Amino acid sequence: MSRSVNPSGRPSVVIVGAGPRGTGLIERIAANAPELYGDAPLDLHLVDPHPPGGGRIWRAGQSPLLWMNSTAEDVTMFTDETVELDGPVRPGPSLAEWARGVRSGEIPAGPGPADGAAALGPRDFAGRRLQSAYLSWVYEQSVAALPPRVAVHEHRRTAVRVSGSREGRQQVWLAGRPAPLLADLVVLALGHLEAELPPEQRKLADFAARHGLTHLPPAFTADTDLSALRPGEPVLVRGFGLAFVDLMVLLTEGRGGSYTTGADGQLTYRPSGREPVLHVGSRRGVPYHAKIGYELHGERPPLPRFFGPEQVDALLARPGADLDFRRDIWPLIDKELGFAHYHRLFTAHPGCTRMNWPDFEEKYAAADPGGAALQALVGAAVPDPADRLDLAALDHPLAGLRYPDGASLQEGLRGYIEADLARRHDPAHSPDLAVFLALLSVYGQLVRIGDRGPWWHGFFSYLASGPPGPRLRQLLALSRAGVVRFLGAGMTVTADERRGVFRAESASVPGESTEARALVEARLPEPTVAHTRDALLRALYADGAATTRTGLLAVSAADGRVLDRSGRPHPRRFALGPHTDARSGGAFARPRTNAPAFRQNDATARALLTFLRDRAAPPVTTLPVRRAPVTEESHAADQ
Repeated sequence: MSRSVNPSGRPSVVIVGAGPRGTGLIERIAANAPELYGDAPLDLHLVDPHPPGGGRIWRAGQSPLLWMNSTAEDVTMFTDETVELDGPVRPGPSLAEWARGVRSGEIPAGPGPADGAAALGPRDFAGRRLQSAYLSWVYEQSVAALPPRVAVHEHRRTAVRVSGSREGRQQVWLAGRPAPLLADLVVLALGHLEAELPPEQRKLADFAARHGLTHLPPAFTADTDLSALRPGEPVLVRGFGLAFVDLMVLLTEGRGGSYTTGADGQLTYRPSGREPVLHVGSRRGVPYHAKIGYELHGERPPLPRFFGPEQVDALLARPGADLDFRRDIWPLIDKELGFAHYHRLFTAHPGCTRMNWPDFEEKYAAADPGGAALQALVGAAVPDPADRLDLAALDHPLAGLRYPDGASLQEGLRGYIEADLARRHDPAHSPDLAVFLALLSVYGQLVRIGDRGPWWHGFFSYLASGPPGPRLRQLLALSRAGVVRFLGAGMTVTADERRGVFRAESASVPGESTEARALVEARLPEPTVAHTRDALLRALYADGAATTRTGLLAVSAADGRVLDRSGRPHPRRFALGPHTDARSGGAFARPRTNAPAFRQNDATARALLTFLRDRAAPPVTTLPVRRAPVTEESHAADQ
């Protein structure tokens, strides 16, 4: 009979997922343990086939050409005084501060991280391998901060199943190992996962197989084999977000192309001859907005105002309410974003207004969201329509625009991207930054409500989580070089059985189509539990775990406990991250933004420690503890 791994009987927690979310949870366990758990023994088992810290998505072994889409000063793994949490604040360096410490020698680091940190400034966009080094350092610091009798055991394997009753210890089964890990508590911090193909994608894949075509379904771009995309061939790309930016980089610079800057400052791309020709389109037909390239000076909008804890409490208190995002939630978000926009416009750009701010604020507060009175107020107070916030126009920038031919579309979209770059780097348009801050505030409130469907997440990413400005300058250069061609908005892809090709059309150029023998879906798979390729989540769902209407794992908003289909929280199973309905936009965050992920990590860590303190069986024995993490290869209990 196989024996479970944990012969000592010591209290044990298994964390499945060693990326930034698992690392953040360990940091919070270390911060809360002195208060809630004292110096009692505890085994933390960390399960992930990838090294801890960066995990799969932020692993060191990816192309050095790939960047983050946040500046170094806007990335931190540590709490500050803005984070609403019951545990202690444990400040730590942002990515920019860590890089400065590495350069000065205050923070010891290996030659790889030190080399990458040497040239990183606060407003620079770090490469992902440098972020991996930062995350690895945070992991090491978090482990070192644990109480002396807490041991961390790393298992470079994949967890495939969790078994055990609600009342008893859990068994976590690992691929390739007959004996399970025995755990008092289990936390799933799995991050982004691969998924089975939905029906439309299966049809396209079958069509490609029959006709000898190339079809690359939704996936993390850095993990995709792009070798089938041949030099010079047309490739249809559906998706214009960050996955496309990675694809663009890997198929251009990644294949030997380079950029030069002319005397006029314009970027020119020099092809290597190994690039395919990327024909890209999407629902909107435009790339995500560039990251804002300036800082906010002066008064910040006082957020939240119209979508804060009071409004969320009221929504959740509705008896038997089945909340509809568009009907019940979006009007409040619309008013919140508008408030931030106009607060900044009135306080920083008063020449654009015809009313004093106190009068406008009073009338704005009294007006119904999206109602005629609010629209009349804005029309009277802000004379230039270009200074008003129009979220519908932002979401559909090409709506109603028709181009006579593809060449006109290329010119039109280059003009659109150039205007976006100029605006996002011009403080004269600082209400845009205020709206960005309001989006972060809204995201933090939505965590309490749960899964609101894919539209909101796409809208948030489009406005607030776009690429660095330099990436869009590269896109313009690639367009001028003919390596990238724009297809427009409302892109559709059909399979032409007679000709044996994929065909793309768009609403932007009626009557024109583009044929190709290769199609790339440039986006991540939807994080649905029922269709994930992750065996552990599938088994959890089969065993009765609840999911939302859009397929996310349902968890308790209070502490991340997994819910069953009757709504009961499991006392011993927790989940954090994008596969849950409490997904929070990222495991690391911009400093001083009351990051939802940090609040969730703290609540879950405190729930774990409280459970172990109050209800776990006392340890049978106490083993000597090594302060460094113990890999499964060297841990005697795993042999």
